[in-house]
Parts: sequence; structure tokens; C-alpha cells
Amino acid sequence: MPDPIDPIVLPPATDPFQEGAWLQSALHHWLDAEFLPEAINADIASRASQVFMRQRMEGENDLGSLVMALVTEMRGFDFSKSFYSEFAVANAVSDLLLESLGFERCCGQ
Repeated sequence: MPDPIDPIVLPPATDPFQEGAWLQSALHHWLDAEFLPEAINADIASRASQVFMRQRMEGENDLGSLVMALVTEMRGFDFSKSFYSEFAVANAVSDLLLESLGFERCCGQ
């Protein structure tokens, strides 16, 4: 049986507002670059950033838990004017965070 994958834990938040601002900007850029730039992308990035910041302020550092919180809370967002879903957004946030921590997303580091 293969070994379980170790959880990825972010360093404790020292400035959740700065992290949130970075995530909002990075996610907005990613959303615009992945398909077509749309006005709704700014709203998506803003909402995802709010969820992320609140989770970090509550002490959540586990990447898997952060992704699950994003999926759960973004379900209430109206994605009808977007190519994206709560799953795509949560996965993008995960990829952006992994990249910021120096993980190679493609190679299973």
C-alpha cells in the first residue's frame, strides 16, 4: 500500500490582509489569462480572497482544509456569468499557493 501524502501546511499568517490582497490580484490575473478577461473575474477573485483571509485569520494553515472551505463557501457564488465553478477557483487558489511555496505542481513534489 502506498504511503499517504503528507499534508501541505502554510506558514502561520502574519498579515492575512496582505495575503488576501496578493491572492486577489494573483487569482484575478489567472482567471483573466486562463480563458477570457471578464468583469465577473474581479468579483470571483474578491470573494475567494475574503474566504481565504477569514480562514487564515481563524488560524487555518492546512492547504487541503483551505481548499475545502473555498469549495464550500464559493458554492453560494453565482457563477452563471462565468466559465468557472467553485472547484476551478479552489484548484486555482491551491496552484497559486503551491507555486508561491516553491512546489512544482506538475511533478508531484
